[in-house]
Amino acid sequence: MNGHQDPLDDKRFQRDSARVETGFWPKVRRVFGRVPFLEDAIAAYFCARDPATPFQVKAIAMAALAYFVLPTDVVPDFVAGLGYTDDAAVFLAAWRSVANHVKPDHRRQAQETLVRLQSGKTPED
Repeated sequence: MNGHQDPLDDKRFQRDSARVETGFWPKVRRVFGRVPFLEDAIAAYFCARDPATPFQVKAIAMAALAYFVLPTDVVPDFVAGLGYTDDAAVFLAAWRSVANHVKPDHRRQAQETLVRLQSGKTPED
């Protein structure tokens, strides 16, 4: 085994989902305006939470979002100019697998969330 965990493993999915549920919105608030793929990440979040989304798509999205949420990763987020490049690379790879499952409603929810953030509200308002 190469040490990598299969994102389609149910236990891995449960861990990733728990990490995303506790850390995603706080991270979104911290990085608002600084991460170019934030709208897509939020749309992927809503896609992964949609009961109609196939499990394998949810698992891939949650794995990428869990990596985004991690406070320490390959390139720490606080490194000026480079901090989100690894997050973007991981997310882009996952996005290629999930983008066809992101529905217009997921995008609408993401856009509405960004408007709430821009007006000083929390994503959950």
